[in-house]
Amino acid sequence: MTGPAAVFAALFAALYAAHEVGDHWVQRESQALGKGAPGWPGRLACAGHVASITAVKVAAVALAVLALRMPVALPWLAAGLALDAAAHYWADRRSTLARLARAAGKGGLWALGAPRPGRDDAPHLGTGAYALDQSFHIAFLFAAALVAAAGTG
Repeated sequence: MTGPAAVFAALFAALYAAHEVGDHWVQRESQALGKGAPGWPGRLACAGHVASITAVKVAAVALAVLALRMPVALPWLAAGLALDAAAHYWADRRSTLARLARAAGKGGLWALGAPRPGRDDAPHLGTGAYALDQSFHIAFLFAAALVAAAGTG
């Protein structure tokens, strides 16, 4: 029989892999560039991204559950995925996570590696904002797997 700890570990691995694929390969360029924009255009771009990344996560989790014959309670799994999706949307609106970073004393790290105003002189993904964004998402992958696994015990 598969216990909650094993279910948690397998779900976290599936969610982490799906996050990497969904956030970097599945996300449309228009979503990546527009999800932080003000108003409805930004909200819709972000919602589209969250819908697609959540679909990738559902597929990965379904494969893991079926392949490993894990006893997962669907309401708990749905709650974990909903928590992750809500947190992902909140963070990817950008201004929200930037405010959290500044409130946590990480404003300097958030700005690290960003292009200077009016210049495109940071042609890389290695920014402080990117690192804080991804670590925030991974924390909620952990929480989603924990919530989903809690329904197995």
